[in-house]
Amino acid sequence: MTAGKIGPLDRALELILSLDAMTPSPTLPQELDTLFDDLSQPKLEEPLDVVEGSIWALWCSHPDESAVQRMERVIGGLSQGRFEAAERILDGLISDYPDWAEAWNKRATLYFLQDRDEESVADIEATLKLEPRHFGALGGFGQICLRMDEPVSARIAFEKALEVNPHLDGVREIVHELVAEFRPVVN
Repeated sequence: MTAGKIGPLDRALELILSLDAMTPSPTLPQELDTLFDDLSQPKLEEPLDVVEGSIWALWCSHPDESAVQRMERVIGGLSQGRFEAAERILDGLISDYPDWAEAWNKRATLYFLQDRDEESVADIEATLKLEPRHFGALGGFGQICLRMDEPVSARIAFEKALEVNPHLDGVREIVHELVAEFRPVVN
């Protein structure tokens, strides 16, 4: 990062470094607390895909059924490359439900897929302010940092994601590669 200039990566990284002091939004389902406690264990009682799937399902849930239906259309649109329609729906969801962390995260994902990194980072920040345990948003920020040739920031984000979810094997591999790549060489 450029010395003396505070950019979007710097602001997001500062937020990521302060996540331990933050609490999740009270609007999030309380069941998430138990699931994250389970997820933090080295050995899970339930299969990993069940625990992670339950977390994602709760993140995508909402008390308003029409909001859930709109989110389902977004997910379908993202998977089918219908980005313009997905963006319109997400803009509406964020306007209607600004405290819904997953609406922000899905729009961050959309922006990432479109190489709109600064907008993605801004929405990742909004996601993490509402849900500081969002390992998906942390991983997304790490990917943006890699794309922007900021490996140290990427490593910090990935390590924070692993603190929340130590079962992200792909993320762990990336961290090992980053550590090996930037290991000091002694003559």
